[in-house]
Amino acid sequence: MNVLKRRKFLTGASALAGFSITGLGRNKASIIGEGGYRYEVIHDYAKLPDKYSWQTTHNVAVDKDGLLYVMHEGRADQPDHPSIFVFDPEGKFVRAFGNSFQGGGHGLEVRTEGNEQFIYATGYQQVKTFNKMTLTGEMVWEKYAPMDSGVYAPNEDTKREKIWGRDRFLPTNFAFLDDGGFFLADGYGAWCIHRYDKDANWVSKFGSMGTKDGEFRLPHGLWIDDRGDGEPSLAVCDRSNNRVQWFDLDGNHQKTMNDFYLPANIDVLGDTMLIPDLSARITLLDKDNNRIQLGEDPAWREEVLKDKKAMRKNPSAWEAGKFVHPHDACFDPAGNIYVAEWVDTGRISKLRKVD
Repeated sequence: MNVLKRRKFLTGASALAGFSITGLGRNKASIIGEGGYRYEVIHDYAKLPDKYSWQTTHNVAVDKDGLLYVMHEGRADQPDHPSIFVFDPEGKFVRAFGNSFQGGGHGLEVRTEGNEQFIYATGYQQVKTFNKMTLTGEMVWEKYAPMDSGVYAPNEDTKREKIWGRDRFLPTNFAFLDDGGFFLADGYGAWCIHRYDKDANWVSKFGSMGTKDGEFRLPHGLWIDDRGDGEPSLAVCDRSNNRVQWFDLDGNHQKTMNDFYLPANIDVLGDTMLIPDLSARITLLDKDNNRIQLGEDPAWREEVLKDKKAMRKNPSAWEAGKFVHPHDACFDPAGNIYVAEWVDTGRISKLRKVD
């Protein structure tokens, strides 16, 4: 089965090297990486018009023209403020939409279907929905909890309340198949993975709460892993279990990789998998799943996590080239990396690949 390919990774050095960080201060340029995998870290590169404000940033995606889409969680007390902002590759504002996600914006992906591109987005907290939109925010369809799955409370397919619990639908992210279907993680609700067909009809589910292989404690991000020579698999960030699990496309567990720090999301470019760790680092996995860390610094992580993660509300304490809470990251067609961080003021960083 051929699965939708993301983009081919840039050719270069045959092995991914270790990474180091240099530079202090929030806005000074920092170079991270070595050999053919060096990046200039540009924090706060995207600029908003004065009429809009940065809120907690959640997810990022890039379309085939290089435009960057940013999803905010947003605030329920600002219903007329958009949750999705679009920027060009230089960080210039293009457009904004998606105010229906205020107070619960979460997952965001751009998918090419034939000659068109579409946004797929999820909302949690009181939003509790997922939808498909055009690149300018026009609704194609919107869905709520799949009641046929038998795991949700009555009327959960219509409620919009800020209620947490295993019988609530609080979706996080998508993984796409080449037949038009997709997987959807219910990360904060039933802790399971749903499968849908190309018409967004519910097909099946797998997974449940727990710590054993095949079980989850917050299945947050997911992606089709087609890097090897065999059949593609589904990689799932089992965030609160600090691990990534792989499954076949029928939901059967294949393998588990431990020792992450709250892995949040996944992107793949060629033979490289990109995983933002919510606790102050980004992980790259080569085709053999050898691990390369961006921003690995135990002392810095301790600072980030102390006092109930108070640093996320204190930009003056952030240091250039270091991450606070990476919630999502994605490649662009040129091999650059965009990072969205779960911080109160929002932060989007561009890791510009250095030749």
